[in-house]
Formats: sequence, C-alpha cells, structure tokens
Amino acid sequence: MRGLTAEAPPAAEPDGRIGARLDLRLRRDTAAPIAVAVSGGGDSVALAVLAADWARTAGRRLLVLHVDHGLNPASLGWAQRCAALAGRLGAGFRSLAWTGGKPRTGLPAAARAARHALLAEAARAAGAHVVLMGHTADDLAEAALMRATGSTTPDPREWSPSPAWPQGRGVFLLRPMLGIRRAELRALLTARGEAWIEDPANDDPRYARARARAALGGEGEVGEAPPAPALGGLAGQTTLSPVLTLPRTALRTADRATARAFVGAACLCAAGTTRPPRGEHLDRLTETLLGGADVVATLAGARIAADEQAVRWMRTAGEIGRAGGGALALGPGETGVWDGRYEVAADRAISLAPLAGHALRLSPSARAALGEWPAAARGALPAMAGDRTACPPLEAVPGVEVRDLTFARLLAACGAIEREPG
Repeated sequence: MRGLTAEAPPAAEPDGRIGARLDLRLRRDTAAPIAVAVSGGGDSVALAVLAADWARTAGRRLLVLHVDHGLNPASLGWAQRCAALAGRLGAGFRSLAWTGGKPRTGLPAAARAARHALLAEAARAAGAHVVLMGHTADDLAEAALMRATGSTTPDPREWSPSPAWPQGRGVFLLRPMLGIRRAELRALLTARGEAWIEDPANDDPRYARARARAALGGEGEVGEAPPAPALGGLAGQTTLSPVLTLPRTALRTADRATARAFVGAACLCAAGTTRPPRGEHLDRLTETLLGGADVVATLAGARIAADEQAVRWMRTAGEIGRAGGGALALGPGETGVWDGRYEVAADRAISLAPLAGHALRLSPSARAALGEWPAAARGALPAMAGDRTACPPLEAVPGVEVRDLTFARLLAACGAIEREPG
C-alpha cells in the first residue's frame, strides 16, 4: 500500500488482507501442511494466528517451526511459548536448534543463513512446500533505510524460493504481511488476548537492523517493494538440452536489468552453487553476451559458452575441483545432493564422483548418450565406480534414482512458479 503512514486508516482488517494473499499463493486442494516460522515476536505470532484461521477454512494442516539460535539465555522459554501457541492453534510444532560455534563477526547474516537452512529442511521433511514468514511493511522501510546508509540489504519479497541450497530445493517462502504495519498486528494480538516476546537483539545498536528500527520508530511512509525483474519470459525460452540453453536473440531483446538478473541466476543454477554473481564481473559478462561475438567465460562456478544461436551455461570438472567438492557417499535408502545439481537416492550404499577420466569405462549406450553433451560439461557428470563406471544421468541404474535440479531451480529463481506447487 503505497504511501501508507502510521496514522492512515487501514484499507481492510489485517486478517482479511492476509487471507487474500494466502488465497492467491496457496492451494486448497492439497494435503501438504503449511509451515510457518515463529520466533515468538509479535509479527510471527500474528502470522501464526491468522494463518491458523485460514488453514481451518481451507482444511489444511499448520506446522509451527521455531528456530532456537542459542544466542540468548531466555531462548528455551521462547521455544516453550511457541510450542504453547501451536497447541492453542491446533497446529503441529517443531523446535529447531542452531548448534555449533558462532562467528565473531557477521552474526546476523550467519544466523539468517542457518535459520533458513533449518526451516527448509524441516519443511521438506514434513512434506511442506511453503514456509510463511512474518515480514511486515516496517521491514521494507527498515531495509530501505539500511541501504540508504550503505548496506546491501535487499527488500523482502512476498514470494520467493528458499535461499538455502540444497536444503531449500522445492521450498518457497511466502511473506503475506508486507502491506501491513507492525502496530496493526500488535493491536490485533491484543484484541485476541495473545502475548508476544520482545527480543532484546531488536534494540541492540550493534546491529544495522536495530539501528534502522530505532531511527524509524514505527513512523514514516512505507511503500511497496519494487517488483522483481521479469525473468519468467526468459526462463520460458530456456531448455535443459542437456545443459541450460537460451536462444541468444531472446537475451539480446531483453532490457539490460532483466538480462543481467537472468545471466546471474543461470550461472548460479547451472553451477549448483549458493553465492550469486554480482558486481562488475556480472556486468561485463552480460554486456558481452548482449553483443555479437562468440563467448567463452566462467563465473560463479559456471562455464558460459555463446555463439550466434545460443547461450549455454554448464558445469565443468575443473570448477568442481576448484570448489573442493565432487564426492558424495550414500547409505542404503538415503537421498543426497551431488554438486548442488543432482538429487540422488539409492537402495544400497553408493559413492559418486565426477566422470572426468572415467568416460571410457562407460557402457556403449552411455557413451553414445554422452556424445549429446557439450565436451566441456561431460566430465562434470556424476559417476559411480564399480566393475564398470555408471553415470545415472546417462543411463538407468537399477536401485538408483537421479533428478537434475538445475532447470527447476532456474524456474523458481526466475519467478516462473507463482504459487504453491501441487
């Protein structure tokens, strides 16, 4: 709601507005549970209460997920209060713990990454495709102020894939309260007799978010988050044949911001990596691809090759080696992700490593299938050692199931999936 201030009357009650956003993004024809992240603060408690209202009308199960970061002595009590809230709402509950050492610097970012990974893993284990998050219009204002003072904090998006990878594969985040002020939600909780926790970290001036919150004090204009670049059109013209391939004319006809965002997303997905490319390297590659010359480049762990007809993004064995990865061992009945690109399940113990150096030990049919791949990408396929080398993406291997995650991840990253998967 552009231009909404703390004094302006709301256009509708928060529960009606949130219900409308949930109806837009969620399904009523599925038995999958809906997960909601609840810290115990006012925003997430309000979201849980209102999501429970919607879930009852939709016949959906609600699962409350709470992450204990282990940073405050009171955190055990917070988890207990969240469990009690879930009980009152008739929802399931899981408490998740961020264990291990904590960094001396960059603590908020590390905590956020750990939180997203824990939430995504718990959601997938429960069969949930969507995690509801309690960001509000005030979070948009705080992010804008943080950027104005030199931060790179992005705006929270209403709908986006989980940033955790590969834990978040197939999991989406929904933030249905971005048009609602924090004060409105607390008024709603008070009217319903619900209490909430005030995390002292929200007032700790060591953190940029707390400083922005204090500076705004719940006042001032709050606008809508700017729309994400419209990448769905480019994603719709991309194929996995057998590597990510986009007609070069499609990229050239896109505006530069869209082309740049798509090139970055394609690099990330083709490489199976987690840190998106940014800055002058991405700018330079995008400008080169928008030109007419043939291109061979690497960025963010991906190899990019372009001729007049197409741009192709792929992974190479050399990039796997530089990343120090390429080995995956699975026990019977286990599922894992190899090199961030292939989900593999096996009914027996297996080990996977890059195919590089072992292609001659493939079966004749697998070698024929390998010929369809760009030469640079062949060594970056997963291979199983044995009496002969087997490559599950090239040939069926009894008892082993493999799924290429690259294209599905690209569609999600580009906004081509607009609501909860069926």
